[in-house]
Amino acid sequence: MLARMSAPISASQPFPMHVSVAEAHEMLAALLPDLETETVSVSQALGRTLAADLSALVSHPSATESALDGIAAREADTLTASAEAPVRLKIVGESRAGMPFDGRVGVGECVRIYTGAPLPEGADAICPVEQLADEESADDGPAHVHLLRPASPADVRPEGGDFRAGETVMRAGLRLSAPRVALAVSLGHARLPVRRKLRVALLSTGDEVIEPGLPLQAGQVYDSNRVGLSAMLNESGCEVIELGHAPDSPASLQAVIAGAGGADVLLSSGGVSMGKYDFMRDLLIERGRVAFWKVRMRPGGPAILGGWNGLPVFGLPGNPVSSLVVFHVIVRPALTGQPVQSLKLRAATPFRGLKDKTAFWRGVIKDGEVGDYGPQGSGILRSLSDADALVIVPEGGAVQVGDVVDVVLL
Repeated sequence: MLARMSAPISASQPFPMHVSVAEAHEMLAALLPDLETETVSVSQALGRTLAADLSALVSHPSATESALDGIAAREADTLTASAEAPVRLKIVGESRAGMPFDGRVGVGECVRIYTGAPLPEGADAICPVEQLADEESADDGPAHVHLLRPASPADVRPEGGDFRAGETVMRAGLRLSAPRVALAVSLGHARLPVRRKLRVALLSTGDEVIEPGLPLQAGQVYDSNRVGLSAMLNESGCEVIELGHAPDSPASLQAVIAGAGGADVLLSSGGVSMGKYDFMRDLLIERGRVAFWKVRMRPGGPAILGGWNGLPVFGLPGNPVSSLVVFHVIVRPALTGQPVQSLKLRAATPFRGLKDKTAFWRGVIKDGEVGDYGPQGSGILRSLSDADALVIVPEGGAVQVGDVVDVVLL
């Protein structure tokens, strides 16, 4: 039987307590494995992390081309064109994507051209279709067109203007968003080297926690933590091993953790604070290994990092806001290798500071400023849904109206 804790851990314990947010992130990241490289098709690459630099196999555009529909001509032939005095050019052909004009544009000549079509030899400018008068057609000769403004080189896309063959365009470590996957295809790649997905075992604890959809009895709560954390893990590109729920029993907790075989890290919620039934805390302190307990932050202070039989374990608080905020600012950056993305906004309301903790208050962004959401309790999950951002107030600081603050978007 695990001993019950009735007083705080002393400073003589062989692990640090009350670490900073940055220290918590660094210590978690240090326990995660280096992930092997695998190759996947571009259709499976979304959300993955690029494992090697990518160079262009082709140039883009592959030829000098038109940026719009119109006519391709020699700029020198069109310099005097205006609505009052249109310039008349002879149409000698057309160029469209996949079917370029194979001749040369001479003095006084032009070619109909369409967006993405190669620019014909001899032409160096484009006049858009909106600036063309009605064509003159003749049964016994070539058609002509009148330009209402000069043709412009600005509407010509130079060969390789986006990237050239051999150029390194994407660097290892990039998280592959939809635009980045599209870029990789444009570079000429059908398969991409990516890091293996991190395998994260997910567990929730507590006698009061029940599955969504079951009848709710007095004192019970639905398991929103596990569902929310599972969604955030999937958003982070992880492979989730669902361990389900463990009641407040050391034997049950150990039995459920035994099902985490093959995981790279175990993520749990609940059982890590100062209560009599916080068994995850006791299990790690008395029979496992602890890297730190408690983080100088609010919400989310009771988080614990340690290990169980060689498996890294990060225990999140049971309060739903605390659990999701700690994941957002500490866990996700460690799992993905991508830092928290913040921006600076002016405060529309005051935000209180805490003497010895970094505060992450929920805020609402309006008209380019951020204001206090309102209720900041760690059990008010609705606040994370309705708020736009977490406003960071450093330890010992405070924010007044008009101050510039760091904001993490939700």
